[in-house]
Amino acid sequence: MKTSTLDLLRSLILPFTVLLIIPAAILRLSGFRIGWGLGLPWDGVVVMLGAVIIGNGLYFLATCIRLFMYIGKGTLAPWSPTRKLVIVGPYQHVRNPMISGALAVLLGESIAFGSIEIFACFLLFFGINHVYFITSEEPGLYKRFGDEYLVYKKNVPRWMPRLTPWSGSDS
Repeated sequence: MKTSTLDLLRSLILPFTVLLIIPAAILRLSGFRIGWGLGLPWDGVVVMLGAVIIGNGLYFLATCIRLFMYIGKGTLAPWSPTRKLVIVGPYQHVRNPMISGALAVLLGESIAFGSIEIFACFLLFFGINHVYFITSEEPGLYKRFGDEYLVYKKNVPRWMPRLTPWSGSDS
């Protein structure tokens, strides 16, 4: 079964909402600003730092979505999950690079826009995902992929990346 374009588009609703709609609403409600009011050149440096972090996060998200489609033969959506365990690319360093990418976008937005409110969303998003991964995602992956997932889980950390990529041979 091939991943449809419609499945992919539907699966992007949550990241689009979390990374664009909610931060935009927060900025609108809290008073849109760029930077922290430090003056030039510091606000420019801070905005650039935020932009670099956002760019890196978007790169990880796009890479992970592509790997899910082409290697995993599915999407990030629960109604069209991957059929093969993805353990290449960024997944060789950390088990949740897609969420790490989303967290980077939120952190970058909070830095670039000088928004404590978006930073609070970053913390909330991390907390919700941490609990979700422990209570639902990881048990579900074990049910779907069995011992292959357990070996991967033993060798690749959930949040803090390995410095060296896991080749599948450590155990």
